[in-house]
Amino acid sequence: MQNDMRSCRDNIGLLVETSWEVCNKIGGIYTVLSTKARVLQEKYGDRLVFVGPDVWTPDNPSPYFVERKTLLKQASSKLKLPYDISIRVGRWNIPGSPMVVLVKFEGVYAHLNDIFGKMWELYGVDSMHSYGDYNEGCAFAVASAIVMKALSDHLKVSGNNVTAHFNEWTTAMGLLYLKMILPSAATLFTTHATSIGRSICGNGKPLYDYFTGYNGDQMARELNMEAKHSLEKTAAHQADCFTAVSDLTADECAQLLDIRPQVVTPNGFEPDFVPGGKRYNDLRKSGRERLLSIAKALKGQEYDDSTVIVATSGRNEYRNKGLDLFLDSLVSLEGMKPEKNVLALVLVPAWVKGTSRELVDSLKKGTALGDAPDYMTHRLNNEDCDSVACRIRNLESSGKLQGKVSVIYVPCYLDGNDGIVNINYYDLLPALDMTVFPSYYEPWGYTPLESVAFSKPTVTTDKSGFGQWVLSHFVNSMLSCGVKVVGRTDSNYGDAANEIGHQLMEYARFNGEEVATASRAALATSEKADWKFFISEYYKAFSVAARNRDARQK
Repeated sequence: MQNDMRSCRDNIGLLVETSWEVCNKIGGIYTVLSTKARVLQEKYGDRLVFVGPDVWTPDNPSPYFVERKTLLKQASSKLKLPYDISIRVGRWNIPGSPMVVLVKFEGVYAHLNDIFGKMWELYGVDSMHSYGDYNEGCAFAVASAIVMKALSDHLKVSGNNVTAHFNEWTTAMGLLYLKMILPSAATLFTTHATSIGRSICGNGKPLYDYFTGYNGDQMARELNMEAKHSLEKTAAHQADCFTAVSDLTADECAQLLDIRPQVVTPNGFEPDFVPGGKRYNDLRKSGRERLLSIAKALKGQEYDDSTVIVATSGRNEYRNKGLDLFLDSLVSLEGMKPEKNVLALVLVPAWVKGTSRELVDSLKKGTALGDAPDYMTHRLNNEDCDSVACRIRNLESSGKLQGKVSVIYVPCYLDGNDGIVNINYYDLLPALDMTVFPSYYEPWGYTPLESVAFSKPTVTTDKSGFGQWVLSHFVNSMLSCGVKVVGRTDSNYGDAANEIGHQLMEYARFNGEEVATASRAALATSEKADWKFFISEYYKAFSVAARNRDARQK
């Protein structure tokens, strides 16, 4: 079996992987692909090609893409593509610098009805009830498949030596289309979170107490998710190898998609993303100075360097990401009367209108806002209904957060140019003391893994793939592994909030030696999640795909 795996992966002449997040930083999948790229590049060299959407303009170029027109035997000028599809070829500006093809796909829209009909005829994909971003995802996915076939022909790589990897429902139609036009290619489909599972949670339904009673097709009809669910489920069944990112998600797929992934491919991390030595210390010093000056300006009080800075971050999903639980855990912490100031940051993007002009002026002058303390660095278009803003406003106005615990909402992407913090997220991580990611629904959980990679102890839950991985490999405590995994159910919200509050209080009481121990333990845990340990599962998936492709060709 081991020799078969080695033979299959070494016979790959062209490994293409596509995602909406190639050179397009939106969420966690960007981190998955960009951090594993180097280890794949070391193995396959320029036989590895990523395919992403060309959603950029000359006025708004991708900061991650470096165009190189001569790559892939001048494919950008020589490929003859239908539907007015065009491409740009270059390298992804990340460790490993893999080759990447960005695809212009707008011309596919005019042909989608015919394509949807063909997908129904061949595979039974129901696109009748599509809406929203369904067409956009499908147009890009089909264009990507067409480009993959054209690259195979242009580079004279036999279809039997092509392995094509598709991520999430947004590329699922590309897998089906490639199977139609290049059936000899080996295909993989990875779900990072099922569309219907995320929808169940996002609609406030209890996923876990009634998990075994859910039927994916039924819930898709109830939640108006029929098209996406049908597409995702079909791709999972039609792929030569279906994978998921955690055992948690594998169970979800088995229940809601009626198929268990053949391989679980956990997400690793690329240590080159973490600055070292003097740069790390400089980032910590400058980051803390900036955060504490913002807090002083907003809250009108002094924060010395003993202040414990804790943060949560990620996609702005109030319940799924546990933003509600994080805020209520701060109330629990306040009730314990910590001796040190605790500055809690909610670093999640929202519908930003612009920077807080009052805060900008106060920061320039080095003064506080005066008689009207605030909790937001930016103004929102929907401040009256944004869930995070409303909850913080309620907690402060009711006096539940008026002591040692202060909370600040930074509702923007931390790209270094937000107008207030002006430090990108990875450069800000050294400034933190610890993090909390109390997710209700989290197939893997990159944010806590990133935290420990930056030597920052973290609190997460057993409803994240990362949390379950920690529970299966380490002693569950910050001093032992830098991570505390809190149990979450559909009925223990208050207990979970109190437990997180206790963990925050425990950290606030740590002496210098204990802080150093927790930091070292966090880093040691992250080192066990290096891609060099997890990449073997991808090699296994490539082998499964090749073997199943060979079986269906016979």
